[in-house]
Amino acid sequence: MAFLNAGDTINGKTARAYITVNGVVEELFYAKTLEATVEKNKSDVPILGKRQVAHKASGWTGSGTLTIYYMTSFFRSLMMKYITDGIDTYFDLHVTNEDPASTVGSQTVVLKQCNMDSVIMAKFDISSDDALEEEVAFTFDDVEVSTAFNNPTV
Repeated sequence: MAFLNAGDTINGKTARAYITVNGVVEELFYAKTLEATVEKNKSDVPILGKRQVAHKASGWTGSGTLTIYYMTSFFRSLMMKYITDGIDTYFDLHVTNEDPASTVGSQTVVLKQCNMDSVIMAKFDISSDDALEEEVAFTFDDVEVSTAFNNPTV
């Protein structure tokens, strides 16, 4: 019987993230959390003689959120290009999880053709002692797992 080695779990603080816009790469050192999800789109398939409705995968949708410390105008400037000039910006997000204390190695995922849904344009909070944060919601049109964890059970 196999057991999980607690030392092989991945510490999220050791991740690295980069954004590529128009060939320019910027490290997201101000990122706090990122979560990207792929959701399958399914069609209902009624079947003669059965009461339940079956389902068939018919595509997928990628979406995510990036929580960052409120200390960069980078995303606001991309949104301003759209507001003032009608130029929408697409970008790639590269995320690498690698914990040197783990034996599972690293994983790098590239979220391609990302496009922002919303950006906070201005913010303050006088009732908090915490650093200001903002959440950037986005969609993506393609994804690549360029490096996978060393997981012999998969």
